[in-house]
Amino acid sequence: MKKVSRWIMIFILCSGAAAAFGQSEKEMAEEYFKNGDCAKALTYYTAYLKSSFEKGSLKNYTSCIIKNKSWGEAESFYKKQIKNDAANASWYYLYWGVMLETQGKAQDASRKNEQAIASSGARIELKRDLADEFRAINQPQWAKNILLQARESAKRTDLFQLELASVYRDLNDPEKMIDELLSYGMRYQNTEVVQNMLQDFTKDEKEQALLEKVLYDKIQKFPNEGFYNELLIWYQIQKKDFYKAFIQERSLDKRFKHNGSRLYNLGMLALQNLDYSNAGTIFDYLVKEYPKGQLYPVARRMAIFAREEQVKNTYPVKKSEVEKLLGQYQQLVDELGTNVRTVEALRNMATLNAFYMDDFKKAIAILETAIEAGKQEKNFVDKCKLDLGDIYLLQGEPWEATLVYSQVEKSQKDDLLGYEAKLRNAKLHYYKGEFVLAKAVLDILKKATSREIANDANELSLLIMDNTGLDSTEAAMKAYSAVELLLFQNKKYEAIDTLKQLYKKYENHSLADEIIWLTAKTYIKLDSNQQAMENLKLLVSKFGHDIYGDDALFAMAKLYQEKLNDKDQAMKLYQELMEKYPGSIFVADSRKRFRILRGDVIN
Repeated sequence: MKKVSRWIMIFILCSGAAAAFGQSEKEMAEEYFKNGDCAKALTYYTAYLKSSFEKGSLKNYTSCIIKNKSWGEAESFYKKQIKNDAANASWYYLYWGVMLETQGKAQDASRKNEQAIASSGARIELKRDLADEFRAINQPQWAKNILLQARESAKRTDLFQLELASVYRDLNDPEKMIDELLSYGMRYQNTEVVQNMLQDFTKDEKEQALLEKVLYDKIQKFPNEGFYNELLIWYQIQKKDFYKAFIQERSLDKRFKHNGSRLYNLGMLALQNLDYSNAGTIFDYLVKEYPKGQLYPVARRMAIFAREEQVKNTYPVKKSEVEKLLGQYQQLVDELGTNVRTVEALRNMATLNAFYMDDFKKAIAILETAIEAGKQEKNFVDKCKLDLGDIYLLQGEPWEATLVYSQVEKSQKDDLLGYEAKLRNAKLHYYKGEFVLAKAVLDILKKATSREIANDANELSLLIMDNTGLDSTEAAMKAYSAVELLLFQNKKYEAIDTLKQLYKKYENHSLADEIIWLTAKTYIKLDSNQQAMENLKLLVSKFGHDIYGDDALFAMAKLYQEKLNDKDQAMKLYQELMEKYPGSIFVADSRKRFRILRGDVIN
């Protein structure tokens, strides 16, 4: 008995030693491989692979064979391993094929690939792994072959659909790629996975057009299948084609009785993407279709708000259009009463009266009514206070403004509204020429949770930093910030006159490009397009290399396209922007506009 135990112990120790020795062989091989010493690495990889199989080691072995051109040695090795390690024969055939391909023996390599597939037998997971490796070595056709063979042997057409979609992408076969993805999505009702892959795979315009066509065809063929509608809506939203998305969403709303909830979300998404026209169309539909629904009050208000945004962003802003908006808001309040359902409409009325009708007294009275009606909602009350501070600033009462802003700062200390109040206080310091105070607040806000607030704070902080400390009085910066206050107060003509004087005086100052850019933007808001164009041309010629170069080119191109009806010049400038500023945020929009002007069909 003792003798048997002793032999067992010896066997265990020897096995452990062998394992440790094997591990050290692998480590030595990898060390030499990393150092580029393939001759020594091959010795250790050969020894290691005879006792243990590991795909990474075999791949490195093959790399070293190719580097050293040890073709005969490798052929002998692959043959022996296939005979002695039949379970892993597929891998040896595959890498043997890689070696032959490197030698320019394409037919021989193909035969090895066929043997790799054949020797995988009925092992489905092995076939998947081999397909992955074929893709990794840039042989997608063989990846396709083995995946289709796996389907055939398993008699399952649904096998490896996502993997095949990726392979068809590699093979530039978008039709089959889309077919595999849609088939997978339908089978498992998994829109998220399909959307993610389509987003990665359909970046080419032809692929996008094909996807849209296929989805429309599927909807016509299977009208009661919501999956295809869902996917088409998602695709149209990605393209920011909110009208087409609305048509599809409207159909789903009727069929599946969503009671307008998804349409409302789509309208809000259109608003966020500044598509005010289609947002208004969507909300108008909700108002008409669901006059007694829960969404009616907010849809009614958002329909007016969408038109308000259109009016405010169409230059010059017409008072007659603002008066129409005020009338529509008033009708809403008269219909639904002064209560929590209409307080946001009252807020909008107040800001319209203040900023566009110069009726500050009426604006403040409406805000007070809104605060009383919504006093149970702390956030709403504080939003109204921010509006009130803005109105005080419009009236030229900065001390009253900062008092109200500070109240909100205190009330909403670590919340978004508190940061917004802090930003407005910083801007107030800036308008007054108190740059040290302004920058101290802005530097805190650069770490704000809201990206928009952080970006605004960073932009203003940089402006102050770049243009102060250049002279002891900081006269140029104070004059410039005073002009920005005039613009906030809608005193555009007074601001234009001041900007002209500033440019004459500070033509060689670091603020010169800021002055020209602000002048151009103000002329655009006044619909004085020729004067705007003159300033934009000056900005491009003198400061095209600076931060406003792409902004100015894009603004010029838009003016030629939308206001001056010079299609050729607009195309020329969009083309120039794409070539000169490839990293600009305006490149995508420029490309789209260029293609529209050229007459391309935009899906």
